[in-house]
Amino acid sequence: MKSGHLDEVNLQKGIASRDTYEKKLVKYQLKLLSMQHLLMEHKLGVIFVFEGWDAAGKGGAIKRAVANLDPRGVRVWPIAAPAPHEKRYHYMQRFWRKIPQYGQIAIFDRSWYGRVLVERVEQLAEPKEWRRAYQEINAFEKELTDDRYMIDKFWLHIDKAEQYKRFKKRESDPLKKWKITTEDWRNREKWDHYVTAAEEMFDKTDTAAACWHIIPANSKWYARISILKQMTRSIEHHLKTNGVDLEELSDL
Repeated sequence: MKSGHLDEVNLQKGIASRDTYEKKLVKYQLKLLSMQHLLMEHKLGVIFVFEGWDAAGKGGAIKRAVANLDPRGVRVWPIAAPAPHEKRYHYMQRFWRKIPQYGQIAIFDRSWYGRVLVERVEQLAEPKEWRRAYQEINAFEKELTDDRYMIDKFWLHIDKAEQYKRFKKRESDPLKKWKITTEDWRNREKWDHYVTAAEEMFDKTDTAAACWHIIPANSKWYARISILKQMTRSIEHHLKTNGVDLEELSDL
C-alpha cells in the first residue's frame, strides 16, 4: 500500500502528566465557552465533524469539548445507520435536518462521510453512488461555508495495536462492554480497505473552507487537547473573518 496522509501521523505524541493535561483542558474549555457566547451574539454557526477508527476516542473528545458549554447553544448528533424511513430520501436529507441554527454549534459523531467510508467498504452504496458523493459533499459544505457557517473535520487516528488493546479493555469492563460489538471486530478485519477509503476521502474533500485535521489519538489526553486547541483556533478565525472584536479573549 502506498504511503498516505495517515502514514505521516506521529502516534507517539503525548502529554507528560495528568496535571499538565487538566490545566490545558480547563484553559481551552474556558476559551471555547467565551467564543460560544460571541457566536451566539453574532449569529454565526459552527459545525464540527468527527470521524476515525472504532475506539479512537471520538466520544471522549466530544464529551470534553462540550462539558462546560451553554447547552442551549450546542447540539451533539450521534450518527448511526439510516432508519428505514430515511432511506426513502437522498442520503444527505437527514443531515440537512440537523444543521444548527445561526449562533449554535453542532457536533457530528460520524457524519455524511459514511457514504464514502462504511457504505463504500461494506458495499452498502453502489460504486457510482459513493464516487458521486465526493462532489455532493463538497457542494453541501461549500453552500454552508459560503453562508455564516464554518466547518472543521477531525479524523482520530490510532494504530491497529492500540485499537486491539482498547477493544479487549472494553470487553473486560462491565461498564463499557456495551461499546464493543461483533461488528467492531468484523470492521477491524477490513482495516486496509478503510485506510484506502479514508485516504481518498482526504484527497477529495479536504478544502480550504472545510479542511480535515488528522489527530494522533494513541494518547487520549493528547488527542483531546489537540482537538480543543484546533476548535478554538478555527472559531477565532471564523469570528475575525466576520468582523467580530476579539479583544475580550486576549487574556485567555
